[in-house]
Amino acid sequence: MDEARVGARLWQKDPTLWKADDPKHQAEITNRFGWLALVERMEARVAELETFAAEARRDGFERALVCGMGGSSLAPEVLRRAFGVASGCTDVAVLDSTDPAAVRSATAWSEPARTLYLISSKSGTTTEPNAFFRFFWERVRATKGDRAGENFVAITDPDTSLEKDATERGFRRIFLNPPDVGGRYSALSYVGLVPAALLGIDLPRLLDRARRMRLACGPAVAARENPGLHLGAVLGALARAGRDKLTLVASERVAAFGAWVEQLIAESTGKEGTGIVPVDGEPLARPAAYGKDRVFVYLRLGPRHDRAVRSLARAGHPVVTLGLIDAYDLGGEFLRWEIATAAAAWVLGIDPFDQPDVQLAKDNTVRLLEEFAATGRLPDLPGAVAVEATDFATRLVAHLRSARPPEYVALTAYVERTARREKLLAELRTAIRDRFRVAATVGFGPRFLHSTGQLHKGGPPTAVVVQLSADAPVD
Repeated sequence: MDEARVGARLWQKDPTLWKADDPKHQAEITNRFGWLALVERMEARVAELETFAAEARRDGFERALVCGMGGSSLAPEVLRRAFGVASGCTDVAVLDSTDPAAVRSATAWSEPARTLYLISSKSGTTTEPNAFFRFFWERVRATKGDRAGENFVAITDPDTSLEKDATERGFRRIFLNPPDVGGRYSALSYVGLVPAALLGIDLPRLLDRARRMRLACGPAVAARENPGLHLGAVLGALARAGRDKLTLVASERVAAFGAWVEQLIAESTGKEGTGIVPVDGEPLARPAAYGKDRVFVYLRLGPRHDRAVRSLARAGHPVVTLGLIDAYDLGGEFLRWEIATAAAAWVLGIDPFDQPDVQLAKDNTVRLLEEFAATGRLPDLPGAVAVEATDFATRLVAHLRSARPPEYVALTAYVERTARREKLLAELRTAIRDRFRVAATVGFGPRFLHSTGQLHKGGPPTAVVVQLSADAPVD
């Protein structure tokens, strides 16, 4: 890495670092380096954000609902779970599912008179946030009439349809991010910091940790001493050697950070038939339960998992431990992992900033919805298999038995994400790992399409997919 000047060229915003002979990719990459300057940009916006949060509290907004998908929703979720809500501040929840039960739960949580709706979409055209916006707008307008805009905030890029709509409808605030910041690299932008301000998180302290990491990962720092480059080099090299299942182990308070890493890694590296497969939230087991396709990264904030992680290392599994002082270190971890992901992509020879299969899926969804609006029907899908209850278990086991390392099982669940269902899916993935000795991941639809969906479609052809769905009793 030092010989190739990876660190220096990253900070110089050199698009040839990843695709030296591909002008099309270079043009895209050139417009994706804004995340490197977010610390300075957002430090200059702290007073603005704190004033906004104080005014929201003054006007009686006790709750805020983030309506977004993927990069627009994961950082707010991480911050809410890691920090909670400070006394007297505005609580924050995230809606990133179109499952009717999930929307119903969010509706019950967000009483219009006391709730801000944060409509967060980089492009301003993402289908799900726009659907949430229309739904909650009508709900608020029914009680507030022409003053409905007081309850809405837009977080988007300049000149998007969302900015135009927010202006015309009189939104309370419109926060415009730099257009050269990709969604999954936007945690330290308004995407993460507007909810953080509402929660009462100390923004200068959070950004100071990011600034310290920025200095530690500076352009003149050798790769071995650079926290971001070193992590990326390790993950990229191990993936090329067959250890492509990045298994995240985290102390409880920062466990939600894994879902953000999952999207960053999966969407950035899962393309061109290669990639790193993040395994987030998997219950820890004895070393013998894991195959030779694993690498473990331990986000340590307290000693709870120390013994188990030491046993993994003693058994020969690669283990990287990242020690955190407190939750504010997440400010630095956001930046470390972004740099690490860019570095790992360099090792793998891929562009970390595009997501061709995610965009294709979005375009196909829009096309299907337009056809449904015109005809009232969805297309019949070939290859569907009907399984009766009496032989479901047999069929499922036969399907799972086909998985052999380096393959993995992807459990994708189109149901409301609840604590009970998360527990049941954790038990299922544990059983799959212990019986078939393969990694098992869990994703809730449709949010996983904006996270691991790129990896499933464009990454290594090693996913054995089990898709779960349920009819909604009330739609």
